[in-house]
Amino acid sequence: MLDILQDAGLTGARPYKFPMEQYLKLIPDDGELLKDPVKYKRLVGRLIYLTVTRSNIVFSVWTLSQYIHAPRKPRWDAAIHILKYIKGSSGQGLLLPSENNLTLTTYYDSDWGGCQTTRRSVSGHCIFLGSSIISWK
Repeated sequence: MLDILQDAGLTGARPYKFPMEQYLKLIPDDGELLKDPVKYKRLVGRLIYLTVTRSNIVFSVWTLSQYIHAPRKPRWDAAIHILKYIKGSSGQGLLLPSENNLTLTTYYDSDWGGCQTTRRSVSGHCIFLGSSIISWK
C-alpha cells in the first residue's frame, strides 16, 4: 500500500476521511482526456488489487474502473482522492481470525436504476464464513 502512495508522490499529502465525494458525478465525456492513460490504468489496477483486503474502497474503485477505456482528468482526481483516503485509513482492512465458526451467511442489496450514467441497476452482495467476509461485489 505504501508503494502505491510513493509512486503517486502522496506520502506527504493530507489524508481524506472518505474514499469518494458523496455527490460526485462522473460523466463519460466530462473533462479533458489524460495525456498518459497508462498511468491511470495502472493506478486503477493497483486499487482493484487492494480491494481484496480493503472492502471500504470497492464501490469507489468499481466506479473508476468503468471509465478505464477513456480516462479523463476528473477520474484521475477521484483516483488521487481514494489514495489520500487510503493514506488516512492505513490501519483498516479485513481481519481473518484463526478460530472461526463455519456458518455461511449471505446478504444481497439492489438499487434499481441507481447508476447515474446508464440508469442500470446497481446491486451487490457479501458472503461471510463465520465472522470473516469471503466474497463481495
